[in-house]
Amino acid sequence: MEDCIFCKIVAKEIPSDIVLENSEFLAFHDINPKAPVHILIIPKSHYDSFQDIPPVVMANMTPFVQEVATKLGVAKSGYRLITNIGKNGGQEVGHIHFHLLGGAKLKWGHFSDSNPQGNL
Repeated sequence: MEDCIFCKIVAKEIPSDIVLENSEFLAFHDINPKAPVHILIIPKSHYDSFQDIPPVVMANMTPFVQEVATKLGVAKSGYRLITNIGKNGGQEVGHIHFHLLGGAKLKWGHFSDSNPQGNL
């Protein structure tokens, strides 16, 4: 997609700090890290969100994510893998991406801004 920032990163129109790349996927450092290790992992093909990605692409992405975690030294100590889907899920960029966070004992405090009673 023409206006997609991640598609522009894939096309090398916008620079990024690449961790790992192959013909299908790209992993790069998040510019606003939330952990000592905070990597964004994307397919090079554009899919708006997890709801749109073909299962075969996810199957191919699994070993890539595992390789990124190993390369960054968090595969054994542990890491968090997150994708946000849609506006209510917190998705800010309309190109599926996974956040790989690690390098420290991660807390689970991101729900502090949510309203558990909302829209029930």
